Amino acid sequence: MKIYINGKFYTKENAKISVFDHGLLYGDGVFEGIRSYNRLVFKLKEHIERLFESAHSIMLSIPLTKEEMIKAVVSTLKTNDLDNAYIRLIVTRGEGDLGLDPRKCRGNATVVIIADKIALYPEKLYRDGLTIITVPTIRNLPEALNPQIKSLNYLNNILAKIEAVNAGCDEAIMLDSLGYVAECTGDNIFIVKNDHLYTPPQCMGTLRGITRDSILEIARKNNISVHEHVITRHEVYISDECFLTGTAAELIPVVKVDGRIIGNGKPGKMTFNLLKKFKELTKKEGVKY
Repeated sequence: MKIYINGKFYTKENAKISVFDHGLLYGDGVFEGIRSYNRLVFKLKEHIERLFESAHSIMLSIPLTKEEMIKAVVSTLKTNDLDNAYIRLIVTRGEGDLGLDPRKCRGNATVVIIADKIALYPEKLYRDGLTIITVPTIRNLPEALNPQIKSLNYLNNILAKIEAVNAGCDEAIMLDSLGYVAECTGDNIFIVKNDHLYTPPQCMGTLRGITRDSILEIARKNNISVHEHVITRHEVYISDECFLTGTAAELIPVVKVDGRIIGNGKPGKMTFNLLKKFKELTKKEGVKY
């Protein structure tokens, strides 16, 4: 494995950054998780755009242009000779001192690109579905740390993940401050009711998921009625189908939430149809390398 750091490639053992990097000290930075399929980087331009938006929001200057960042991702994949990969793209504030002041970070930001393989969930769960719970840890308030900023500070998500794991589940629903369904610890959430597709709006403390947007696009093109509005746990419990979306997870069905069986307790028809069409989309949407 060769890892990209600031324009150079290093082996895994030699890939190092300073312990004074503010990404390590304070989670001061942004990142993207990206997938490639058969040497096609899925929605790469959209991921890079979101990376730059997150960086702009936290006033972090990225030392590469968007075009240069795309070339760096492609170069990393070629260097590692990977046909199918999960790419982790990280930009930190860079090396500074032990204080909070970002002005003390000298020089350019740190850019790291890792390309490897990932299997977030076992294949069996894509056939049989996940069992998930709602956890006490709520999603960050947009006024505190806006969830649409994909920052290196993921402690909010990690605390919720710990609660899910302690309960014997792989994933958890996080609510917003008003008690509405926001998203899961690493995925967006959808429900199906009477052949209508529902998902929480972006303004309610959710990340603008690239896979989420792809599913909405697929649904609209296939004349599925789509609704982006607030969702309560009750609406999840009585839904006909439920599934999660994310770059690493892709699209995975949910069959039980907080002990309640969803639909007939098996992944639904719309879920599988959307997954099939998403797989087809990954073969034609993206940047070739």
